[in-house]
Amino acid sequence: MASAPTANGGTSLSQYDLVLKLAQHLDRHMIFPLLEFSASQLVDEERGEVKDDAKAREITQAKYALLKKTNMTDYVADLHCELEGLKEPPAEFANKKQRVFSQLQKYEQETSKIIELLERDDVVNNLRSDKVANLEFLKREHEVTIEMVNALFDLGNLQYSCGNYADASEMLYRFRVLSTDNDKVTYATWGRLACEILTMNWESAMEELQKVRETIDSKLSQNPLAQLQHRTALIHWALFPLFNFEKAREPILDLFFSAGYVNTIQANCAWILRYLTVAVITNRGRAKNPGVHQKQMKDVVRIVKQEAYEYQDPVTRFVHALCIDFDFEEAQRQLVLAEEVLRSDFFLLAHADSFVDSARHLIFESYCKIHARISLKDLSARLGLSADAAEKWIVNLIRDTRLDAKIDYKEGTVVMNHPPSSVYQQVIEKTKGGFFRTQVLSAAIAR
Repeated sequence: MASAPTANGGTSLSQYDLVLKLAQHLDRHMIFPLLEFSASQLVDEERGEVKDDAKAREITQAKYALLKKTNMTDYVADLHCELEGLKEPPAEFANKKQRVFSQLQKYEQETSKIIELLERDDVVNNLRSDKVANLEFLKREHEVTIEMVNALFDLGNLQYSCGNYADASEMLYRFRVLSTDNDKVTYATWGRLACEILTMNWESAMEELQKVRETIDSKLSQNPLAQLQHRTALIHWALFPLFNFEKAREPILDLFFSAGYVNTIQANCAWILRYLTVAVITNRGRAKNPGVHQKQMKDVVRIVKQEAYEYQDPVTRFVHALCIDFDFEEAQRQLVLAEEVLRSDFFLLAHADSFVDSARHLIFESYCKIHARISLKDLSARLGLSADAAEKWIVNLIRDTRLDAKIDYKEGTVVMNHPPSSVYQQVIEKTKGGFFRTQVLSAAIAR
């Protein structure tokens, strides 16, 4: 929602804002941090003033519309007062707060017995993986009813609506342990995933994300449309751990590049390409398996090319210019703009510097592949750095990566050493896939 000037001083970056597209596939509680970020983008940090009062009010209105259907009564009342210029909220907010409090007390009373039982070691030690047997045991030995179990679900939902995400997660977990209602268990799993994301409990969020994925792949296999919709939602929810938890990077990239999910991105949410591209490029040097990273980079280039008619932004245009058109000047122009786009994106702000550095590596690698001697002045322009900064950057790169290159300070050039590959190695590279392709063709002919 926030806007900023472009690198060339032209129009605003609001055309690249994805908040509205992302919001369609996020829970309302997850949208709130995006709106908060958009509001922060409107504040002039030096002066401490709001740069656009009309836009700030629009965001406040969006927050109110988003949360008024929740039970976060105090915060919603404050938003209402801010919008209407009131000192005290109307009585309706106090009445709603009282109703919510009464409902919480009711559910807490209904669940007190079963919560107490689930905290006792002698009871927990008698529970097994068979939920039906567990319910029979609790009913027989402790007079637990199915209504008590369902009350855990209701309490978890109410706690979530109130913004008490940690308590909601605990209630939904206890419900899921006992319930045999598959639909409610699925809903509880999505709810727990949301709770763990909103409390930034990333380890647990990744566990819940995997459970949701398994449910989508198994239970919705006979309903392609529902599967597409659920996969689309999971892709958007996965952006939170993807860009906030280092250990989530590779498993979520594996998820996104799996056949079902990459097809979902291309068919239903092409704007995710921005996040996929940034995740892959910034994973350079951090990936455990360089071969997998190279394949992911090739896949990103292929998808960017295929989806160029559907979605483009400076990030994808950078990849297109560098890896498809080999237009280094355009790649540099798009990289400058891409950096600004990243700095105005809720998920990508913290990764802007890493993206720019990794993108410069890509430019340098691509440029070096087709040149044996490169002018430092020319290369500094390609990298968007001053001559001195480019020289330091290249020296560090040669030292850190043991690149087979040297700087000729007298001539002001970088000299690349391109050892010729042997004829034997070229033959191996060209024929190594031949046997597999022959097998595939033979099998196809046999069928």
